[in-house]
Amino acid sequence: MNPITLIIIYFTIFMGPVITMSSTNLLLMWVGLEMNLLAIIPLLINKKNPRSTEAATKYFITQATASMILLLAIILNYKQLGSWMFQQQTNNLLLNITLISLSMKLGLAPFHYWLPEVTQGIPLHTGLIILTWQKIAPLSILTQIHQLLNPSIVLTLAILSIFIGAWGGLNQTQTRKIMAFSSITHMGWMIAILPYNPTITLLNLTIYIMMTVPMFITLMINNSTSINSISLLWNKTPVMMIIIPPILMSLGGLPPLTGFLPKWVTITELLKNNCPILTTTMAIMALLNLFFYTRLIYSTSMTMFPTNNNSKMLSHMAHPKYNPTLPLMTIISTLTLPLSPQLIM
Repeated sequence: MNPITLIIIYFTIFMGPVITMSSTNLLLMWVGLEMNLLAIIPLLINKKNPRSTEAATKYFITQATASMILLLAIILNYKQLGSWMFQQQTNNLLLNITLISLSMKLGLAPFHYWLPEVTQGIPLHTGLIILTWQKIAPLSILTQIHQLLNPSIVLTLAILSIFIGAWGGLNQTQTRKIMAFSSITHMGWMIAILPYNPTITLLNLTIYIMMTVPMFITLMINNSTSINSISLLWNKTPVMMIIIPPILMSLGGLPPLTGFLPKWVTITELLKNNCPILTTTMAIMALLNLFFYTRLIYSTSMTMFPTNNNSKMLSHMAHPKYNPTLPLMTIISTLTLPLSPQLIM
């Protein structure tokens, strides 16, 4: 793709969430979402093959439908109240419609079906954008209107997302689908605490991005798209055997790693708001996530698939790519739990 075109595309993708986050006008927020949607489509179909075309089509149809529903709610709200922002007098039906449309954009259950399929059909670097940067704009809108949302519906979406994200990732062998189901689960944890403390939701999103970026960087360096290809890292890039397990354990939320912090503060806040059953269910579902992360760790560092003598010389012949940000990102994604008092205050 033309470098100037790429610069324009990435600039538009960057500006979309910035416009949404900095606006108090719902119409401008919608414009930011549309900029995001239209700019990322060329990246999805950059590699012309049937799978990427199918992924781009699914992504566009789902996101366009969600945008249309959101615009309908915005226009009806303006017709009723004469305001471009939701207020206390806003009809509950319009708020629920808005919540559904933003849930579709985030890939929350039961509107999650597009996310694993789209992520599986696109390159790893584009999948990273969809699972991280594309989540910021819809979450910023939900954060701004969190006081008006129905907590029962929000918690239902959250527990469904946590359950389906954990259950759906169990039998997957493709790393992109595993990361997609992991994203669904983490979105569920973010949404669960949204009605009570949106600051924790933003903390959760920040830490999720900090953990997902180094994981995708390691997959991109080795072009690992399946569990079988990860099992050959001991031969191609042995250093990755040290880097990947702590990142995956942090994604699973094991103490004393960074990923434990959002789960810790989320559970604490939910217990303060008298949600013991919901909290217990979420903690149990987190164990299922930990199971398929452990499968990846096992494949990475504890197995040695049968290989011929020539392939065993790969580590001596190959010249693996080097990413200077990976060591720093790995440290941030695993060892920042001691900063938790400063982050929570």
